Amino acid sequence: MSDVEKTISRFQKAMLIESDAIKVAAQRVGEEVHHAVQTILKSSGKVVVSGVGKSGIIARKIAATFSSTGTPAMFLHAGEAFHGDLGVCHPGDVALLISHSGTTVELVRLIPILKAMQLKVIAIVGNIQSPIARDVNIVLNAGVSCEADPLNMVPTSSSTLALAMGDALAVCLMEARNFSRDDFAKFHPGGQLGKNLLYKVHQVMHPLEKVARVTPNTPIKEVIIAMTHFPLGAACVVNEQNQLVGLITDGDIRRKLGEWDEISGKTAADAMTQYPSTISRDETLIQAIEMMENRKSAISVLPVVQNGILEGLIRIHDVY
Repeated sequence: MSDVEKTISRFQKAMLIESDAIKVAAQRVGEEVHHAVQTILKSSGKVVVSGVGKSGIIARKIAATFSSTGTPAMFLHAGEAFHGDLGVCHPGDVALLISHSGTTVELVRLIPILKAMQLKVIAIVGNIQSPIARDVNIVLNAGVSCEADPLNMVPTSSSTLALAMGDALAVCLMEARNFSRDDFAKFHPGGQLGKNLLYKVHQVMHPLEKVARVTPNTPIKEVIIAMTHFPLGAACVVNEQNQLVGLITDGDIRRKLGEWDEISGKTAADAMTQYPSTISRDETLIQAIEMMENRKSAISVLPVVQNGILEGLIRIHDVY
Protein backbone atom coordinates (compact mmCIF):
# COMPACT_ATOMS: atom_id res chain seq x y z
CA MET A 1 0.00 0.00 0.00
CA SER A 2 1.40 3.40 -1.00
CA ASP A 3 1.71 6.35 1.39
CA VAL A 4 -1.22 8.01 -0.38
CA GLU A 5 -3.40 4.94 0.05
CA LYS A 6 -2.40 4.64 3.72
CA THR A 7 -3.37 8.26 4.36
CA ILE A 8 -6.72 7.85 2.64
CA SER A 9 -7.39 4.64 4.58
CA ARG A 10 -6.48 6.24 7.91
CA PHE A 11 -8.65 9.26 7.12
CA GLN A 12 -11.63 7.10 6.22
CA LYS A 13 -11.19 4.88 9.26
CA ALA A 14 -11.21 7.86 11.62
CA MET A 15 -14.40 9.22 10.09
CA LEU A 16 -16.12 5.85 10.20
CA ILE A 17 -15.17 5.30 13.85
CA GLU A 18 -16.75 8.65 14.74
CA SER A 19 -19.87 8.03 12.66
CA ASP A 20 -20.27 4.57 14.22
CA ALA A 21 -20.10 6.14 17.69
CA ILE A 22 -23.07 8.35 16.78
CA LYS A 23 -25.02 5.42 15.34
CA VAL A 24 -24.50 3.30 18.46
CA ALA A 25 -25.51 6.16 20.75
CA ALA A 26 -28.60 6.92 18.68
CA GLN A 27 -29.81 3.33 19.15
CA ARG A 28 -29.57 3.41 22.93
CA VAL A 29 -31.35 6.68 23.74
CA GLY A 30 -34.53 6.44 25.77
CA GLU A 31 -36.93 8.53 27.81
CA GLU A 32 -34.08 10.54 29.30
CA VAL A 33 -33.92 12.68 26.14
CA HIS A 34 -37.63 13.49 26.46
CA HIS A 35 -37.11 14.47 30.10
CA ALA A 36 -34.17 16.68 29.11
CA VAL A 37 -36.15 18.44 26.38
CA GLN A 38 -39.18 18.95 28.63
CA THR A 39 -37.00 20.26 31.45
CA ILE A 40 -35.56 22.91 29.16
CA LEU A 41 -38.95 23.78 27.64
CA LYS A 42 -40.57 24.22 31.06
CA SER A 43 -37.74 26.32 32.46
CA SER A 44 -38.35 30.03 32.91
CA GLY A 45 -34.77 30.96 32.23
CA LYS A 46 -31.85 30.08 29.98
CA VAL A 47 -29.60 27.08 29.50
CA VAL A 48 -26.15 27.45 31.04
CA VAL A 49 -23.74 25.12 29.24
CA SER A 50 -20.42 24.27 30.82
CA GLY A 51 -17.38 22.08 30.27
CA VAL A 52 -13.60 22.06 30.49
CA GLY A 53 -10.97 21.58 27.78
CA LYS A 54 -12.25 20.03 24.57
CA SER A 55 -15.62 19.51 26.25
CA GLY A 56 -15.64 23.24 26.95
CA ILE A 57 -15.20 23.96 23.25
CA ILE A 58 -18.12 21.63 22.48
CA ALA A 59 -20.15 23.35 25.21
CA ARG A 60 -19.56 26.75 23.60
CA LYS A 61 -20.83 25.47 20.28
CA ILE A 62 -23.92 23.87 21.82
CA ALA A 63 -24.75 27.09 23.65
CA ALA A 64 -24.40 29.04 20.41
CA THR A 65 -26.66 26.59 18.56
CA PHE A 66 -29.31 26.78 21.28
CA SER A 67 -29.28 30.58 21.26
CA SER A 68 -29.57 30.80 17.49
CA THR A 69 -32.52 28.41 17.36
CA GLY A 70 -34.86 29.87 19.96
CA THR A 71 -33.48 28.52 23.25
CA PRO A 72 -31.61 31.25 25.18
CA ALA A 73 -28.28 29.85 26.29
CA MET A 74 -24.79 30.87 27.31
CA PHE A 75 -21.44 29.23 27.99
CA LEU A 76 -20.08 29.24 31.55
CA HIS A 77 -16.40 28.48 32.05
CA ALA A 78 -16.37 25.93 34.86
CA GLY A 79 -13.18 27.33 36.37
CA GLU A 80 -14.25 30.97 36.25
CA ALA A 81 -17.62 30.04 37.77
CA PHE A 82 -15.97 29.92 41.22
CA HIS A 83 -14.56 33.41 40.80
CA GLY A 84 -17.72 35.40 40.20
CA ASP A 85 -19.14 34.05 36.94
CA LEU A 86 -21.79 32.07 38.83
CA GLY A 87 -23.63 35.39 38.93
CA VAL A 88 -25.04 34.57 35.49
CA CYS A 89 -27.03 31.69 36.96
CA HIS A 90 -30.52 32.30 38.31
CA PRO A 91 -33.35 30.15 39.65
CA GLY A 92 -35.28 28.77 36.70
CA ASP A 93 -32.19 28.27 34.55
CA VAL A 94 -31.11 24.80 33.41
CA ALA A 95 -27.47 23.71 33.50
CA LEU A 96 -26.07 21.41 30.81
CA LEU A 97 -22.70 19.93 31.71
CA ILE A 98 -20.39 18.24 29.19
CA SER A 99 -17.77 15.74 30.38
CA HIS A 100 -16.33 12.65 28.73
CA SER A 101 -14.86 11.14 31.89
CA GLY A 102 -17.66 12.24 34.18
CA THR A 103 -15.03 13.09 36.78
CA THR A 104 -14.08 16.63 35.74
CA VAL A 105 -13.25 18.21 39.10
CA GLU A 106 -14.59 21.67 38.29
CA LEU A 107 -17.93 20.26 37.21
CA VAL A 108 -18.19 17.87 40.18
CA ARG A 109 -17.71 20.85 42.52
CA LEU A 110 -20.17 22.92 40.51
CA ILE A 111 -23.16 20.56 40.66
CA PRO A 112 -24.19 21.06 44.34
CA ILE A 113 -23.83 24.82 43.94
CA LEU A 114 -26.06 24.86 40.86
CA LYS A 115 -28.66 22.75 42.65
CA ALA A 116 -28.56 25.08 45.64
CA MET A 117 -29.29 27.92 43.23
CA GLN A 118 -32.40 25.96 42.10
CA LEU A 119 -31.10 24.94 38.67
CA LYS A 120 -32.00 21.61 37.13
CA VAL A 121 -28.80 19.92 35.96
CA ILE A 122 -28.47 17.80 32.81
CA ALA A 123 -25.21 16.09 31.89
CA ILE A 124 -23.85 14.65 28.65
CA VAL A 125 -21.24 12.22 29.96
CA GLY A 126 -19.15 9.37 28.62
CA ASN A 127 -19.36 7.36 31.84
CA ILE A 128 -22.82 6.90 33.33
CA GLN A 129 -21.31 5.40 36.51
CA SER A 130 -19.27 8.54 37.18
CA PRO A 131 -19.65 11.11 39.98
CA ILE A 132 -21.19 13.63 37.62
CA ALA A 133 -23.71 11.09 36.32
CA ARG A 134 -24.69 10.18 39.89
CA ASP A 135 -25.26 13.73 41.05
CA VAL A 136 -27.19 15.41 38.19
CA ASN A 137 -30.93 15.30 37.53
CA ILE A 138 -30.79 13.87 34.02
CA VAL A 139 -28.00 11.88 32.34
CA LEU A 140 -27.48 11.54 28.59
CA ASN A 141 -25.11 8.68 27.78
CA ALA A 142 -22.28 9.83 25.47
CA GLY A 143 -20.05 6.81 26.01
CA VAL A 144 -17.94 5.55 23.10
CA SER A 145 -16.13 2.25 22.61
CA CYS A 146 -13.00 3.96 21.32
CA GLU A 147 -11.59 7.22 20.07
CA ALA A 148 -10.60 7.63 16.45
CA ASP A 149 -6.88 8.17 17.06
CA PRO A 150 -4.38 5.27 17.11
CA LEU A 151 -3.61 5.87 20.80
CA ASN A 152 -7.29 5.84 21.79
CA MET A 153 -6.65 8.95 23.86
CA VAL A 154 -7.53 12.07 21.85
CA PRO A 155 -11.10 13.40 22.23
CA THR A 156 -12.40 12.58 18.77
CA SER A 157 -15.30 10.14 18.80
CA SER A 158 -16.31 11.34 22.26
CA SER A 159 -16.27 15.05 21.37
CA THR A 160 -18.09 14.43 18.09
CA LEU A 161 -20.78 12.44 19.88
CA ALA A 162 -21.23 15.10 22.57
CA LEU A 163 -21.63 17.73 19.86
CA ALA A 164 -24.13 15.56 17.96
CA MET A 165 -26.19 15.06 21.09
CA GLY A 166 -26.22 18.80 21.74
CA ASP A 167 -27.36 19.37 18.18
CA ALA A 168 -30.07 16.73 18.59
CA LEU A 169 -31.35 18.50 21.71
CA ALA A 170 -31.44 21.78 19.78
CA VAL A 171 -33.40 20.16 16.94
CA CYS A 172 -35.95 18.70 19.36
CA LEU A 173 -36.37 22.09 21.03
CA MET A 174 -36.77 23.81 17.66
CA GLU A 175 -39.56 21.43 16.72
CA ALA A 176 -41.26 21.72 20.11
CA ARG A 177 -41.20 25.53 19.86
CA ASN A 178 -42.41 25.51 16.22
CA PHE A 179 -39.28 27.49 15.39
CA SER A 180 -39.79 28.84 11.87
CA ARG A 181 -37.67 30.29 9.10
CA ASP A 182 -38.90 33.74 10.09
CA ASP A 183 -37.70 33.09 13.63
CA PHE A 184 -34.36 31.90 12.29
CA ALA A 185 -34.03 35.05 10.20
CA LYS A 186 -34.52 37.26 13.29
CA PHE A 187 -31.48 35.68 14.93
CA HIS A 188 -29.35 35.69 11.76
CA PRO A 189 -29.72 39.17 10.22
CA GLY A 190 -26.17 39.15 8.93
CA GLY A 191 -24.34 36.89 6.51
CA GLN A 192 -25.66 34.80 3.66
CA LEU A 193 -28.29 32.97 5.71
CA GLY A 194 -29.79 36.21 6.96
CA LYS A 195 -29.77 37.71 3.49
CA ASN A 196 -31.50 34.68 1.98
CA LEU A 197 -34.20 34.62 4.65
CA LEU A 198 -34.85 38.36 5.02
CA TYR A 199 -34.34 39.84 1.57
CA LYS A 200 -37.10 39.81 -1.02
CA VAL A 201 -36.66 39.11 -4.71
CA HIS A 202 -37.42 42.72 -5.72
CA GLN A 203 -34.50 43.93 -3.58
CA VAL A 204 -31.89 42.15 -5.70
CA MET A 205 -33.57 41.51 -9.05
CA HIS A 206 -32.57 43.21 -12.28
CA PRO A 207 -35.33 45.68 -13.21
CA LEU A 208 -37.15 45.57 -16.51
CA GLU A 209 -35.02 48.24 -18.19
CA LYS A 210 -31.89 46.14 -17.65
CA VAL A 211 -33.33 42.88 -18.94
CA ALA A 212 -33.20 41.60 -22.53
CA ARG A 213 -36.77 41.55 -23.82
CA VAL A 214 -37.90 40.28 -27.19
CA THR A 215 -41.13 39.24 -28.86
CA PRO A 216 -41.90 35.80 -30.29
CA ASN A 217 -41.27 37.19 -33.79
CA THR A 218 -37.87 38.71 -33.01
CA PRO A 219 -35.18 37.21 -35.31
CA ILE A 220 -32.66 35.05 -33.50
CA LYS A 221 -29.80 37.35 -34.51
CA GLU A 222 -31.52 40.24 -32.72
CA VAL A 223 -32.19 38.01 -29.71
CA ILE A 224 -28.46 37.28 -29.47
CA ILE A 225 -27.65 40.99 -29.79
CA ALA A 226 -30.14 41.82 -27.02
CA MET A 227 -28.68 39.13 -24.75
CA THR A 228 -25.19 40.49 -25.43
CA HIS A 229 -26.30 44.02 -24.58
CA PHE A 230 -27.93 42.81 -21.35
CA PRO A 231 -25.65 39.90 -20.33
CA LEU A 232 -27.80 38.27 -17.67
CA GLY A 233 -27.86 34.83 -19.25
CA ALA A 234 -31.36 35.01 -20.65
CA ALA A 235 -33.88 36.94 -22.73
CA CYS A 236 -37.52 37.21 -21.71
CA VAL A 237 -40.03 36.73 -24.50
CA VAL A 238 -43.06 38.98 -23.99
CA ASN A 239 -46.21 39.99 -25.87
CA GLU A 240 -47.50 43.50 -26.48
CA GLN A 241 -48.92 43.67 -22.94
CA ASN A 242 -45.50 42.79 -21.47
CA GLN A 243 -46.80 39.40 -20.38
CA LEU A 244 -44.18 36.66 -20.29
CA VAL A 245 -44.74 34.01 -22.94
CA GLY A 246 -41.32 32.35 -22.96
CA LEU A 247 -37.67 32.40 -21.91
CA ILE A 248 -34.46 31.93 -23.87
CA THR A 249 -31.26 31.17 -21.97
CA ASP A 250 -27.66 31.15 -23.16
CA GLY A 251 -27.87 27.36 -23.07
CA ASP A 252 -30.94 27.38 -25.29
CA ILE A 253 -29.09 29.45 -27.89
CA ARG A 254 -26.06 27.14 -27.89
CA ARG A 255 -28.21 24.04 -28.24
CA LYS A 256 -30.26 25.50 -31.07
CA LEU A 257 -27.19 26.70 -32.97
CA GLY A 258 -25.94 23.12 -32.78
CA GLU A 259 -29.22 21.83 -34.21
CA TRP A 260 -29.85 24.41 -36.92
CA ASP A 261 -27.96 24.47 -40.21
CA GLU A 262 -28.60 28.23 -40.42
CA ILE A 263 -30.40 30.85 -38.36
CA SER A 264 -31.99 32.71 -41.24
CA GLY A 265 -35.74 32.81 -40.67
CA LYS A 266 -35.47 31.57 -37.09
CA THR A 267 -37.21 33.62 -34.40
CA ALA A 268 -37.41 33.77 -30.63
CA ALA A 269 -40.44 31.50 -30.76
CA ASP A 270 -38.26 28.75 -32.26
CA ALA A 271 -35.80 28.81 -29.36
CA MET A 272 -37.82 29.79 -26.32
CA THR A 273 -39.09 27.62 -23.50
CA GLN A 274 -42.80 28.14 -23.12
CA TYR A 275 -44.34 28.52 -19.68
CA PRO A 276 -41.02 28.91 -17.84
CA SER A 277 -40.79 28.88 -14.05
CA THR A 278 -41.31 32.34 -12.57
CA ILE A 279 -41.26 33.96 -9.15
CA SER A 280 -43.06 36.95 -7.66
CA ARG A 281 -41.32 40.06 -6.42
CA ASP A 282 -42.28 39.51 -2.77
CA GLU A 283 -40.87 36.01 -2.38
CA THR A 284 -37.71 35.59 -0.27
CA LEU A 285 -34.32 34.80 -1.71
CA ILE A 286 -34.37 31.38 -0.07
CA GLN A 287 -37.53 30.62 -2.04
CA ALA A 288 -35.80 31.75 -5.23
CA ILE A 289 -32.85 29.47 -4.45
CA GLU A 290 -35.13 26.50 -3.89
CA MET A 291 -36.95 27.13 -7.16
CA MET A 292 -33.68 27.28 -9.08
CA GLU A 293 -31.73 24.51 -7.35
CA ASN A 294 -34.21 21.99 -5.90
CA ARG A 295 -35.29 20.47 -9.18
CA LYS A 296 -34.22 17.66 -11.47
CA SER A 297 -32.33 20.08 -13.70
CA ALA A 298 -31.10 23.24 -11.96
CA ILE A 299 -31.67 26.62 -13.58
CA SER A 300 -29.76 29.85 -13.06
CA VAL A 301 -32.36 32.53 -13.91
CA LEU A 302 -35.95 33.24 -12.97
CA PRO A 303 -38.22 35.84 -14.56
CA VAL A 304 -39.96 37.96 -11.93
CA VAL A 305 -43.66 38.16 -12.73
CA GLN A 306 -46.36 40.01 -10.82
CA ASN A 307 -50.04 39.69 -11.77
CA GLY A 308 -48.98 38.19 -15.08
CA ILE A 309 -46.70 41.13 -15.97
CA LEU A 310 -42.91 40.80 -16.30
CA GLU A 311 -41.10 43.01 -13.76
CA GLY A 312 -37.52 41.81 -13.94
CA LEU A 313 -35.09 38.91 -13.73
CA ILE A 314 -33.19 37.29 -10.86
CA ARG A 315 -30.11 35.09 -11.28
CA ILE A 316 -28.58 32.59 -8.88
CA HIS A 317 -25.48 34.84 -8.94
CA ASP A 318 -27.55 37.70 -7.53
CA VAL A 319 -28.44 35.62 -4.49
CA TYR A 320 -24.97 34.43 -3.46
